[in-house]
Amino acid sequence: MSEPLLQRKIEKRPDRVRLPGRILFLTEDPELIKRQLAGEDLPWNTKDPASNFKLRDDISTDEITPAHICFFFDETLGDFPYTGLKCGNETPIQRGSVKSGGFVAAVSGKRRGKGSSREQSPYAELCAGIKIVIAENIERIYQQNCQNLGVLTSTNFSLIDKIRAGEEIPLEEFTQGQDDITRQIIEHGGLFNFNVARLQGKVFLPPITTKKRPMTLAEKIFAAHMVNAEGKVGVEAVQRGDSGFARTDLRFSHEYVTPMAAIFFDQLVGRDVPVNDASTVVFFRDHLTFLDEVLSEQKRKMGLLDLATQLKLKQETFARQRGIRLHGELTDRKGSEGICHSVVLESYALPGQLIVGSDSHTPHSGAIGCVAFGIGTTDVFNSWITKDVRVRVPKSVRVVIRGRKHPNVTAKDYMLALLRMDYIKNGKALAKVIEYSGEAIEALSVDERATLTNMAAEIGGFTGIVAPDEKAVTFLIERRNMDRKQAESMIDGLYSDADAQYAHVIEMDAEYITPMVATPGDPGNGKFIRELNTPVPIELAYGGTCTAGKNEDMDMYASVLSAALKQGKKIAPSVQFYIQFGSQETRDYCIRKGYLEIFQQAGAHVIEPSCGACINAGPGVTTRPDQVVISAQNRNFPGRSGPGQMYLASPLTVAASAIAGYVVEYEPSERELVGV
Repeated sequence: MSEPLLQRKIEKRPDRVRLPGRILFLTEDPELIKRQLAGEDLPWNTKDPASNFKLRDDISTDEITPAHICFFFDETLGDFPYTGLKCGNETPIQRGSVKSGGFVAAVSGKRRGKGSSREQSPYAELCAGIKIVIAENIERIYQQNCQNLGVLTSTNFSLIDKIRAGEEIPLEEFTQGQDDITRQIIEHGGLFNFNVARLQGKVFLPPITTKKRPMTLAEKIFAAHMVNAEGKVGVEAVQRGDSGFARTDLRFSHEYVTPMAAIFFDQLVGRDVPVNDASTVVFFRDHLTFLDEVLSEQKRKMGLLDLATQLKLKQETFARQRGIRLHGELTDRKGSEGICHSVVLESYALPGQLIVGSDSHTPHSGAIGCVAFGIGTTDVFNSWITKDVRVRVPKSVRVVIRGRKHPNVTAKDYMLALLRMDYIKNGKALAKVIEYSGEAIEALSVDERATLTNMAAEIGGFTGIVAPDEKAVTFLIERRNMDRKQAESMIDGLYSDADAQYAHVIEMDAEYITPMVATPGDPGNGKFIRELNTPVPIELAYGGTCTAGKNEDMDMYASVLSAALKQGKKIAPSVQFYIQFGSQETRDYCIRKGYLEIFQQAGAHVIEPSCGACINAGPGVTTRPDQVVISAQNRNFPGRSGPGQMYLASPLTVAASAIAGYVVEYEPSERELVGV
């Protein structure tokens, strides 16, 4: 590591902090927001909370910094916090209004910061003057990003009175209940300062002293990757709450995040300093490949297309300088090599590994028994220095799905059924490992299991995982050309012990789950399709993204469309249906299976791999508020994929609805079930 880091002077925060400034209440009522921006300070009764106005719940990072705002990767982000925040039917916060308002604190309700792992969100808040965020509960990645940047977080609403009175607040108010490492990160004002002090030997790293005990699968993987007191990797056992640093097997990032992390690295570490073990770092150009096809004229005039190009170029330059593998754009046609999560599962991840990525859907690789989780920009940048990430071993929630699913039900339907449960909607699964098990899970392919682990992000979980079995062995043999004996040896011992401890167990019966949708606004708005009171006409249908652009997803689209063609039907004239591959490997699979011809004959538009519509950056996005789309992607937060109304559904439901012209269950015949 560079000598300047070892010589850098690091100072800790004072023991007491004062937070001079105004408090911005993020309310459901847009008029209350506007009054605050105009200079009014709203009252708040800490003694009688029920008498207060309603705060917005479920504020996603998409609302804090909409996708196109993330093209900025410097302090300009301070002009934009909450510009996507939907209050009623309005988005009352405009560019610069928070920064000019003199706000030091922002207050909201349940599940603040859900969704994307984008660190641009707390960084935008910080650059706008927000030094503390207060909410009933706070999503894991968002809170960790805040801590890494030095933004204080709290669930203690009594601090509102202290901030308004200009009182000093003991720093321990923000560190109590935290593990030793998180406490020191807060005390040092952020992760980078802490890590420099760590390299200098000036911080306390608590030893993990847990003795051998029954462990969950995730705990076993953590134990194998935690750095011990001697600096070597591996400890005898861990239990929930143990904290330390875990050595990573793979670190990846995409063009939304790499440039900001690269700037941090160049400025704070050195332009000529190599990253730690570049062979285990991978970059992806997968988010903005098709941006030019959907970016509005207004956003072009803001220079956003040029900014997006700079993201790409900065990533390319850093990869070339540091000798890092970049899965980039295609050279012979428009598109990318693949979406990061799809490619990592297909080509890199191995059972028992610990994988981190710059995206909340990194748990995708948990489908073959990895502990894979999303991290923010500062964590990415610091992992390039140390090759490890800080971890507090999380609690686990076991999801047991028994029985046999209906032929028209998929993993996506299981997920939508889970997301509408009170336990999950109330945030009780936040930051926990979601372990999927039961006969219905064992019957799923690895591709379908990946839908479940991928969408642990929508639960707000730390990660999702499935114990690897014969299905995982077959996956490694078929996708990696791995020798069977080698593949079987990799899964040896990767299971939860019979008497492992769980924070909660959720039991479901597949028999009672029928095709579902999540109605617009949140993936937790799950309804059985047969519960919809009136037909829901659609204009757009979208099948793709990491969640639904895998080989088996393509099997589903092809099965529905092939059956329709045999009946003389095609995509409804009123519907545009887009099918987007998750990777070139999946595209090649479709060519081998003859699916491209089926898609084209049915009238679907086939698109090369990219995140695309899922982040409002490719074909399939809505352009009007009244436009209705049914999508197989993972989330439908306000504005995420355009201004329209998005229903989430399975690949089978999306394809069937595209044929019908409205939301409908897929009803296969016995003959059609072959290959589904």
